[in-house]
Amino acid sequence: MIWEIATLQVREGEEAAFEAAVKAATPHFQKARGCHGLVLERSLEVPTRYFLRVKWETVEDHMVHFRNSPEFQEWRRLAGPFFSAPPSIEHSSLVGAHF
Repeated sequence: MIWEIATLQVREGEEAAFEAAVKAATPHFQKARGCHGLVLERSLEVPTRYFLRVKWETVEDHMVHFRNSPEFQEWRRLAGPFFSAPPSIEHSSLVGAHF
């Protein structure tokens, strides 16, 4: 399993609408090959910054299968209008828990 960690910057004043858009887009992630769930976190220091963490089976499930799917297009249609900058994407793997 890997985690996609997307840092998303949204336009000030659009936070509630963005959160609603992510909620509406969630089923599109859930239908995607290799997706095992997602969480959306909001920065306390920068309230217009969000972190979308998506659990994938493989990087390929995210970068190839999802990114080339109608589900990705629908995610971008719903959430994209709220971005004030292009998302930053990284992938991580768990190396330890409950330190």
